Amino acid sequence: MSTLTLSFNDVNFSPVQHDNQIWLSSSELASALGYSRSDKVTQIYTRNSDEFTEKMTQIIDISENLNLGVSNLVSKVRIFSLRGCHLIAMLARTSVAKEFRKWVLDILDKEVGKPIVKTHKSEREPLTNAVNLLVAKTKHLNYSDAYKLVHQRFNVQHIDEIAFDAIPIAVEYVHHLIALYSSAGKQGSLFDKDMYELIREFTESVLSQNFMMQDVWKALMLINKSDMMYYSKYVLDSNKLARKVSIELDFKTRKGVPLVSPDLKQINFHSGTIFGVNPKWFNAPSW
Repeated sequence: MSTLTLSFNDVNFSPVQHDNQIWLSSSELASALGYSRSDKVTQIYTRNSDEFTEKMTQIIDISENLNLGVSNLVSKVRIFSLRGCHLIAMLARTSVAKEFRKWVLDILDKEVGKPIVKTHKSEREPLTNAVNLLVAKTKHLNYSDAYKLVHQRFNVQHIDEIAFDAIPIAVEYVHHLIALYSSAGKQGSLFDKDMYELIREFTESVLSQNFMMQDVWKALMLINKSDMMYYSKYVLDSNKLARKVSIELDFKTRKGVPLVSPDLKQINFHSGTIFGVNPKWFNAPSW
């Protein structure tokens, strides 16, 4: 258990950090809220005990350090998590309660992390309908696989973590998958998830191989320029086709970044990003 030192106005805190949560004693909480006695906050807690969960408050044993030395006296002291402190501050009627609530929320955002705002089932209905249609349109994709594709595209663990304003984008992405799988089905292709990943890996390997061979091409340029110009055509054509496949199949990293950036200046492999790529490497007409 580590100690974290914080301050609020003239009140000095010595909260403890345990189980990824920050705890304050009842006396510190009372002092911060402007109460003269620590039992004021425990009274607030007692009167509103239904508002708290077992993780928001607990009683711990501490040894008191007296002027005459460390005593054998062990006291029971109630301590509150920041979430519990926030609820108590909401019920407090002191002049600094509002400031304290803001302080607690700031610390929660910084130390614990901002809570993920989850969408309601009714808000996700267009996306759910799109996923249902996707599964119905393909013989090689079940619900679990379909949702995994969406989770990977938007870098979430669960569908309800996709932001409300991103749901239309998610619906568009699923409809893109429907068109992709439907097209593959018409061509008699077994274009399932494994095949998709295989093509993605192959595309990345083409780009990676050509990038790693740059020094070889430079050396060949010094040895025989005409041979270099002849062979470079094959390199440019393979890179151009790799980019085209990447666009058609919407290859992206786990963070949703396109394999080849729109400005053709970086390649975002699953294993990392290569910056400063020459756009001419893809035989781009505009360059």
